[in-house]
Amino acid sequence: MTTVAQVHPLDLDPSLVEQRTYTTRRRRHLLDAGAVLCLTAASGILISSPQVLPGLAGIGRPVTVIGLLVTAGWAVAKLHPRLAVRGPQPLRWAAAIYLGAMLCSYASGFIRGLPPIEANAADRTMILCIVYVGVALMAADGLANRTRLDELLWVLVALGTVMALIGHIQFVLSIDLVAYLQLPGLVDHQEAVGTRGRGAGFFQVASTAAHYIEFSTVMALLLPFAIHIARFGRTSTVRQLAIAAAMVIAAAVPVTLSRTGFVGLAVGLLVMGLFWDMRTRFNVAVFAAGLTAALIVVRPGLLGTLRALFASAGDDPSVQGRTEDYGPAFAYVAEHPWFGRGVGTFIPTLYRFIDNDWLVHLITVGYVGTAAYAGWHITAIALSIAAFRRSERAEDKHLCACLIAAQITAMVVAFFFDALAFTTHTTVLAILTGAAGAMWRFTHPSRQVRSSSPRLGPTGGLLRRLLARR
Repeated sequence: MTTVAQVHPLDLDPSLVEQRTYTTRRRRHLLDAGAVLCLTAASGILISSPQVLPGLAGIGRPVTVIGLLVTAGWAVAKLHPRLAVRGPQPLRWAAAIYLGAMLCSYASGFIRGLPPIEANAADRTMILCIVYVGVALMAADGLANRTRLDELLWVLVALGTVMALIGHIQFVLSIDLVAYLQLPGLVDHQEAVGTRGRGAGFFQVASTAAHYIEFSTVMALLLPFAIHIARFGRTSTVRQLAIAAAMVIAAAVPVTLSRTGFVGLAVGLLVMGLFWDMRTRFNVAVFAAGLTAALIVVRPGLLGTLRALFASAGDDPSVQGRTEDYGPAFAYVAEHPWFGRGVGTFIPTLYRFIDNDWLVHLITVGYVGTAAYAGWHITAIALSIAAFRRSERAEDKHLCACLIAAQITAMVVAFFFDALAFTTHTTVLAILTGAAGAMWRFTHPSRQVRSSSPRLGPTGGLLRRLLARR
């Protein structure tokens, strides 16, 4: 008989065989949804953005190809009666509304008439939207139990730690380490972002991401989950490793020298602080102070450079460029207000660079598409809040708080860069969005909603066969 320490309470379902009996949902498979999502995350985080499959150009990143297969797998599972997850899932409705709005904008653009370069961009963006939604739905519907969700989050934090370490090596040695991480069979679609001087003798680094901002936002999204494992890891070794991972991930945000990363980090910790008790807040504050002191010792002058980034923000050309975008952006919005000019058709090299994902949504998919995208985030937040209220264990409540923080962080940082154009950021965000749907399902009181498949185990299948014979 398994002990309580080995099995999470949410991994047990009431059995249909007899009252007050339970069956486990801890079934192990060599290649289940959790394993596939781990592979998706690894391909997005560890393989640098410029590397693509030959002949597929920008759409050929391995994470995109794997994401398409994941989406197809989810769709096939929904069509097969023995694979489909039973019961409602609000995230599916949010996904249908969001993709429906994207398709309306896609059709609107082609009705208006698109030159070949914009038509190709529209096709590519629709594929990325489908992958983004499909990965989230696979996480929401495919994860069999709470333990598999924990393992997926552990893998995400581990991958984020590796990504952060690569960034630290780049920052300390001022070398482009990513140039030496070439996988056989892949080709460079574009030049890697490399390093860029900023401040007094410092360099911005991007690790394996496509941009410095993307690297910083991925770190900001993953830090709450590293803290979660540090608090609720199953063993002391796991907790100690998670503390080290949290330090490495948190320290990666300063080395990016990105204001957006600091905004995301502050928003995430502020949201988490609303759910922490005074003891946890104090511990995190001490942790932050110690990390700041270590950075001052290891990299003298870094703190002054970071302070200058915010003190001189008003004179920074990048900030001025963002504010100057508002007038022309809303002029474009006024031309096609409801469904936009067409998803993916606002090409920066043809028009102008707009480092604001919400403005890009307004221009390309209009009010309808932007509202649907906001609704997608709000749905994930609502599901996390519902799971938080249902949960009785501190561990489950804290995980729900992390999922809420991830969504709010993503919504805020989207004001500062074109978020959905960066596949590493969107892959991590899609998995975390799907995790919100999974937690809602695991904590749902209805057995059919909580079950990961219509087959309840050998006893449930035997009972149905006996009833069918009668």
